[in-house]
Amino acid sequence: MRFSLFRRKRQAPPPPLTVNVADGYLPIESAHTLLEAEHRRQLLDRIWQYTALSHAQFTQLYLHPIHRYAELVQQLPASEAHHHAYLGGMLDHGLELIACSLKLRQSYLLPTGAAPEDQAAQTDAWSAGIACGALLHDIGKIAVDLQVERQDGSPWHPWQGPLDQPYRFRYIKGRDYHLHGAASGLLYSQILDRPILDWLSGFPSLWASLLYVLAGQYERAGVLGDLVIQADRVSTAQNIGGNPSKALQAPIHSLQHHLISGLRHLVQHELKLNQPGAAGWLTQDALWLVSKAVTDKLRAYLLSQSIEGIPSSNIAVFDELQSHGLVESTPEGKAIWTAEVTQGDWQQSFTFLRLQPALIWGNEERPESFNGTVSVAVDDHPSDAPVSPPAPKTVSTRSRQGQSQPDPMTIEDADYLGALLDMFEMAEPKTYDSPSENTLETSYPHSDNTGQTFLNWVREGIQSHKLIINDSKAKVHTVSGCIFLVTPGIFQRYAQEFPGVLMGADHQSEEWRWVQKQFEKLKTHKKRDDGLNIWLCQVEGPRKKAKLKGYLLENPTLFFEAGSMPADNPFLKLEK
Repeated sequence: MRFSLFRRKRQAPPPPLTVNVADGYLPIESAHTLLEAEHRRQLLDRIWQYTALSHAQFTQLYLHPIHRYAELVQQLPASEAHHHAYLGGMLDHGLELIACSLKLRQSYLLPTGAAPEDQAAQTDAWSAGIACGALLHDIGKIAVDLQVERQDGSPWHPWQGPLDQPYRFRYIKGRDYHLHGAASGLLYSQILDRPILDWLSGFPSLWASLLYVLAGQYERAGVLGDLVIQADRVSTAQNIGGNPSKALQAPIHSLQHHLISGLRHLVQHELKLNQPGAAGWLTQDALWLVSKAVTDKLRAYLLSQSIEGIPSSNIAVFDELQSHGLVESTPEGKAIWTAEVTQGDWQQSFTFLRLQPALIWGNEERPESFNGTVSVAVDDHPSDAPVSPPAPKTVSTRSRQGQSQPDPMTIEDADYLGALLDMFEMAEPKTYDSPSENTLETSYPHSDNTGQTFLNWVREGIQSHKLIINDSKAKVHTVSGCIFLVTPGIFQRYAQEFPGVLMGADHQSEEWRWVQKQFEKLKTHKKRDDGLNIWLCQVEGPRKKAKLKGYLLENPTLFFEAGSMPADNPFLKLEK
């Protein structure tokens, strides 16, 4: 079943209103009208998809609070001159926070440290609690940052309930910018009804974390607080045009942290240095790592440690390393250096990543420096240098006098939601510990039964949430009551995680194709009427259409317990 609200034919959104309303009053609008905007329907679609709940459950736990939130905040902005500083900005920010926090939540098994059966039993409660904390993150602003006046001249305070007259507002001069974090307690009972509060209070660790978030004490809110803060960074960065990679720099479980840990492990325990056939050379002032070889090993190591969100291409990894300041840039601003290594009569040219040795060894004793030379090429223009992705578009208000800047909601071809959610696609945190130092490549047995080993890997990945299903970039979907494995993506992911699965292969393309053939030999997939193996799915989202190729598996017990297979992905349609 689908919400008809979300599936209506798209209409061009009206131009955003200016926040300067000193000369007039804004009308009261219903929640239905406020949420009718195309970009908000997209966000509601995505939120429902992440929850995997029935229509009735989603309505009670998510849609009702969102409607009450919309009625309360109306068209108030989220800030005066920072992020979402336009009419309706508070509502947009709240919806974006829910979508972002639920996306990030997929990488966690909560409560941390609990038995698997308890984590499974509390899945929906933790998702709902995280969404509630995200939605109410900035609700206190409308209570302490703004003065709102009704049309009859009387002041309005949000604890009085939703507005009942046309209104206008202004920001309080000299306000305390930290006060809104403590003010949400005035309002959250208007958004969350008694049944929801009764239900959430039955999970003590979740309830405590949520109350700390609502009181603005994020340092005590554990994972729930971290997720809300990360989602806020993503939403804010997308709106003001910030750097998404830097926006997600969290001190413990960020991608930056994992990249550093992985590089240290590889260099200190796995890679050969300072000799022919090595992957790196240490000089007095730099550590030179062969770009492709080290990046392939780094990706495989991080995937083996169950760290999700690792870029699938070397170019994207190079860009991540450079954006986090982990590698030094060339004079041209690139991540890749071309240099020639010379030792006696031996000489060879490589493309390198250049790092500061202190990043790897710190105060620890380092190996002896290379007794040869590493000479940078004069014309350093390597073919595999990264291309930085375009910066997100800035959102700003449009004045009625025609002075305007681009707004993604008014650009027909802009994938507003995709741009927002892609910002944390490669930096999802995990609740796992730092990579251990006793293994480089965790690999499944390379036996004659590779096809079954592959299936076991998919099943374990789904159950541990290491493989996400029914997401825009997922490699596993449910469609027409069957399981759909995207090819070649799912096989490439397996080959990346376990390099060397086909001993003697010169290229990774040979490895994933071999895994695919071993899978086909199992005959667990359904063939088309014309005898071909590959099926097509139409992908039809709010703003774009595409096609996916893949294998169709009719037996859900291959990957799911009885009765636990998720509902079909509403954006996919199997071509007959």
